[in-house]
Amino acid sequence: MLDSNSFLTPAQIVAELDKYIIGQHDAKRHVAIALRNRWRRLHAPADMQREIVPNNILMIGSTGVGKTEIARRLAAIADAPFTKVEASKFTEVGYVGRDVESMVRDLVEQSVNQVKQRRKEAVKVQAAQAVEDLILDALIPPVTSGGGASKSSVGFGGATDGAAMPESDYELNERTRDKFREKIRNGELDERKIEIKVAQNNTPGIGVVGGAPGMDEASMAGIQDMIGAMLPKKTRKRKVTIAEARKILLDEEAAKLIDMDEVKDEAIRQAENAGIIFIDEIDKVASRSSKGGGGPDVSREGVQRDLLPIVEGSAVSTKYGIVNTDHILFIAAGAFHVAKPSDLIPELQGRFPIRVELQSLTKEDFFRILKDPKSALTKQYEALLQAEEVFLSFEDSALERLAEIAFEVNAEVENIGARRLHTVMSRLLNDILFDVPDLIGPNARIVIDRELVDERLQGMVRNRDVSQYIL
Repeated sequence: MLDSNSFLTPAQIVAELDKYIIGQHDAKRHVAIALRNRWRRLHAPADMQREIVPNNILMIGSTGVGKTEIARRLAAIADAPFTKVEASKFTEVGYVGRDVESMVRDLVEQSVNQVKQRRKEAVKVQAAQAVEDLILDALIPPVTSGGGASKSSVGFGGATDGAAMPESDYELNERTRDKFREKIRNGELDERKIEIKVAQNNTPGIGVVGGAPGMDEASMAGIQDMIGAMLPKKTRKRKVTIAEARKILLDEEAAKLIDMDEVKDEAIRQAENAGIIFIDEIDKVASRSSKGGGGPDVSREGVQRDLLPIVEGSAVSTKYGIVNTDHILFIAAGAFHVAKPSDLIPELQGRFPIRVELQSLTKEDFFRILKDPKSALTKQYEALLQAEEVFLSFEDSALERLAEIAFEVNAEVENIGARRLHTVMSRLLNDILFDVPDLIGPNARIVIDRELVDERLQGMVRNRDVSQYIL
């Protein structure tokens, strides 16, 4: 949520992005300002909040330079609802395909899941207590002080026959339950199997006939939800270990403790005020100015015109309610190798006032990408082999050579940016990954040096026919 990260200044946001993304300082500055402005708007005078609209951003740069990663990490920093869509997947209204409003519905779905998860975390202790009681009831069904065995919501072969029991037996039952409760908490009974009741999907096989006038995706989803609410709740029995039962029941009990109406209301507020929609491949729907105005360009322009009201600000119907898009932050990105930003319709250009051109990556950038980020590709491979108790490490000279090879292959073939590093790293380490653990056993230490890189990747640059290495 915005308030939880209100302490992050633009400089701090850039510092967070620097942990994962190398270079592209201008782009980071612009998105950092855009994120901080969202918090500033919510703390501005009430009469001005409605008037302050986000400065949407258009990122221009080749594939693999970090456009998507910047937007994704920004959403993680803000703990905000985020969805990524590809403009090329949308079609003009009236054609078969996804309509542009579906991106807002996807965003709201993400927001609902986030809010629901936060609410579940808030009631986790209370839900865990309820789950403990259910598991205990399955092992030692409770007995009322009057003698009758109470009905447990978890099915299990009863330890009593339901006959009236004297008070002393009730006290004995409680002492036994206390002992078993302690065993459950200590994990001593995790492998014991019990029978539990789990909820079933209320609407199996129920569909809505499409094609009805005015019947959109949100309407169909809403009808399905309404049908599900009207049907009686169904459960089925499962025999699982106590450890498994704890996981299954915890989610169900937490769901019972949260108010879904409140979740929906908060989710819509979050989507409207903190949501980020990343529209990739925006250049694919730009009309090529050199081609005239026929053929597929008509459809591309139709998609742009459908996008326009969403980006400008409109009300979109979702299964959770009406969502206003006025203050959703839109970040669009494209390589613009063929089309140019000016090929977008003027109205859409005006809705993306901040334009950032991302720089192509250098050999030095590749080296830093392999070495510095918290989730660097080298660290990912080290973690993979550590799972087999094999210790992998890279010398700086090896990383420099890998960066040099990736840069040269990009220069000679198609430039796919940092994604080329996946190609060279895969070719370098494939034999090692195959030999572990059969030929390379636990506690082995593998050091990747420059000589090994040259040996494994020889010919990759020298041979100009490197199409087999293109991702």
